[in-house]
Amino acid sequence: MEPDFKEGDQVLVSTLNFNNLRGPKKIRDSFVGPFIIFKLIGENAVEVKLTEEFSRKHPVFPVRLVKPYFQTEEDKCPSRKRNRTPPEIVEMENSPGLVKKIIRARKIRDNTWSDSKTKHLIKTNGLQKMPYQMGTFI
Repeated sequence: MEPDFKEGDQVLVSTLNFNNLRGPKKIRDSFVGPFIIFKLIGENAVEVKLTEEFSRKHPVFPVRLVKPYFQTEEDKCPSRKRNRTPPEIVEMENSPGLVKKIIRARKIRDNTWSDSKTKHLIKTNGLQKMPYQMGTFI
């Protein structure tokens, strides 16, 4: 039995028929969203308000490709809490400019994983004539 949806509910949309998502199909998200239901079209379809990222998609989906979105609370599932710490900002003498984007991070292991350090590949806003300069792992 399909869940009952109402206008204004938040839902996730299946990516089963999405062809333009990046990356291998195995590691892509099965559902994207949340999106807000704009209008119910009969019993078998819903029209959702899509974000700018999916604006080229048709906003009407069958209910079999839509599932309700439940916002998780950290106190309900404390083991799922993600503690992401931002990378350290390192100032160098020959700095090419301000960091525009962190492209990749890698762990450098000494003897044990507890001694590992993280290095970051960065894209910078250089002060040279180039619009950006690829940085090395720092």
